[in-house]
Amino acid sequence: MQKPQRHIFVCNSFRLSGEPQGVCNRKSAADLLRYVENEIADRGLDAMVSSTGCLKACDRGPVMVIYPEAYWYGGLTEERVDEILDALEEGESVDECLLR
Repeated sequence: MQKPQRHIFVCNSFRLSGEPQGVCNRKSAADLLRYVENEIADRGLDAMVSSTGCLKACDRGPVMVIYPEAYWYGGLTEERVDEILDALEEGESVDECLLR
């Protein structure tokens, strides 16, 4: 198996029971996950996208984490995802979206 250059995690607020709950899910994280996957494919980025359980940053949701850079982004929209992926392609981050 060839490992991707990056792994992108999108919080979907799943709990142990498997039920989607929480802020990220209520803010359409499932739709955002599909959007990120499509953008990754359209851009030809070497990245894997995964949905996660709660990332414990509910007040800043929806949340996305990009590794190996360890960028934690919050307050995501499709427009913000576009900005973040544009910056990622340039080897940069979008500082105003980073969780600190």
